[in-house]
Amino acid sequence: MTERGVLLWIHGGGWRARATEDGGALAGLGLRVVQADYRLVPEARWPAQLDDVRAAARRARAASDGLPLLVGGDSAGAMLALHLALRGVDRPDDVAGVLAYWPPVDPLAMDWKRLRAGDDPWEGLLGHPPTPGDPVTTDATVATHAGNGVPVLLVQGADDRSVPASQTVTLTGQLLAAGHPVHSWLTHGGHALPLDRPDLWAAAAAFLDTVLSTG
Repeated sequence: MTERGVLLWIHGGGWRARATEDGGALAGLGLRVVQADYRLVPEARWPAQLDDVRAAARRARAASDGLPLLVGGDSAGAMLALHLALRGVDRPDDVAGVLAYWPPVDPLAMDWKRLRAGDDPWEGLLGHPPTPGDPVTTDATVATHAGNGVPVLLVQGADDRSVPASQTVTLTGQLLAAGHPVHSWLTHGGHALPLDRPDLWAAAAAFLDTVLSTG
């Protein structure tokens, strides 16, 4: 298949480990998949992780042969991909689209606090418990940076026990209100679903056909 774009894939793992998903299944949709790495907790705190994936995006763009740059990731990596897309690499509009699978996006949401009580990876990322009005908490909250119009794909399992599905549902509304084209797929299953599962594959294919259309 002809390559249509370069996908910088950002791994999950709660910002403290490296998940096994590498996004390679999406190569079958015409993407050149490039891996990003970033410093983990407790070696580094936010926003060091965003700095690292920005540097990885610059390297991917330099080697892209002029293909559009997309970013994607799963879980904690999806959160970083959303930040990269909504904030841009060097300009607000230099990412063509973002594919975010089961992303944690709001550390203050009550559904998150209930689900992750006693094991909240946001605390490690920020260096302290997420707190209303705290500038670091605000900066790490994805919807704070909505508005540049980048197209977004959100995929979430309704029975996810690591990231509440309502994180994706709420973010979908926030992005739409801010003017983003959004494809949102809430489906059966839990966390870390296979990217080549037929319904997930179809959602990604439809999104990419829209974002990378040359017609």
